[in-house]
Amino acid sequence: MFKIEYICFICGILANLSAVLGQFYFPNEATQVPNYGRCITPNRERALCIHLEDCKYLYGVLTTSPLRDTDRLYLSRSQCGYTNGKVLICCLDRYRDTSPTTMQQSVQPNITNSNLLPLPGQCGNLLSNRIYGGVRTKIDEFPWMALIEYTKTAGKKGHHCGGSLISTRYVVTASHCVNGKALPADWRLTGVRLGEWDTATDPDCELDVRGMKDCAPAHLDVPVERTIPHPSYIPSSKNQVNDIALLRLGNQVEYTDFVRPICLPLDANLRSATFDGITMDVAGWGKTEEMSSSNLKLKAAVEGTRMDDCQAVYNRQDIMLEDTQMCAGGKEGIDSCRGDSGGPLIGLDTNKVNTYYFLAGVVSFGPTPCGLAGWPGVYTLVGKYVDWIQNTIEP
Repeated sequence: MFKIEYICFICGILANLSAVLGQFYFPNEATQVPNYGRCITPNRERALCIHLEDCKYLYGVLTTSPLRDTDRLYLSRSQCGYTNGKVLICCLDRYRDTSPTTMQQSVQPNITNSNLLPLPGQCGNLLSNRIYGGVRTKIDEFPWMALIEYTKTAGKKGHHCGGSLISTRYVVTASHCVNGKALPADWRLTGVRLGEWDTATDPDCELDVRGMKDCAPAHLDVPVERTIPHPSYIPSSKNQVNDIALLRLGNQVEYTDFVRPICLPLDANLRSATFDGITMDVAGWGKTEEMSSSNLKLKAAVEGTRMDDCQAVYNRQDIMLEDTQMCAGGKEGIDSCRGDSGGPLIGLDTNKVNTYYFLAGVVSFGPTPCGLAGWPGVYTLVGKYVDWIQNTIEP
């Protein structure tokens, strides 16, 4: 009896739907479910278009007898597609793993009791359908990316470096963005911008899978309370070793789909990895001390380079690299031209429960102009500095 009612109810709603959407995979905090893109719920919340049976809460509502008129209306307005005989519904993250009888309002804390850094499942989440190839990011892709704000003469402000949010109070960037020799003497690092996508628009918007406008909240401009360059960084050094710094924010930031931390490489294997031959992402607006190449957050895939090969290239400039550094890229016109000075080199890892992004490297230096064929970019290897970060950050 239920099966007939269910089919009739859904068929009536979906009579006008003709397009079959492409299928992607979205690793969430607990499980993987196929999804078909971002959507907006009837209550104007951002969600994912997934199979109805994978949305446990709404599936439970549908199977509740009798079905209330208000629930029927909400379900009908939540339809986002139909594929292979299955109904697709716009499902909030919190509805995926709960039934109506077990739904709770409590949420997991953003930090663990043992330390101040989030763990996989709380950081590095893949919130967007992953788009391989291309240079444009999606509106919520890489939500840990930060723009570093400098206050100049007469109070004028500008963004000239990038960084990565790693907790509610800290951003990782390059030390040369804090006390580098190329920084003008009258620039002061005063803030961080989070939740940015297109610097030419506010708010940022794109269309979801149903053609509805999906807008991010206004970006956040957060004051920096303290800059913490690595104590062993020497601004005038040729090889720029220890080119990493922490920025302590003036207040805790609240996580959203557009402002979330990236994981640090806490796993022992990641901390010791050199990432030779591994493909990773570099992303940003092309912000450096001298220029900005894009209003829109861009990305590029780069491959880790063997240190021996990279050292052979930089020997021509009498630059000796160390084991706390790594190289990636070397393809003409790509590499960190699309990244920010101090921005992230982003790796992807999978454990038994989560697939997550982690901060493999920090953009340090490379050839001028950037993106020269045969010249990999040099990055600070973050795994070598996890102990320093853990020992430096405070509540």
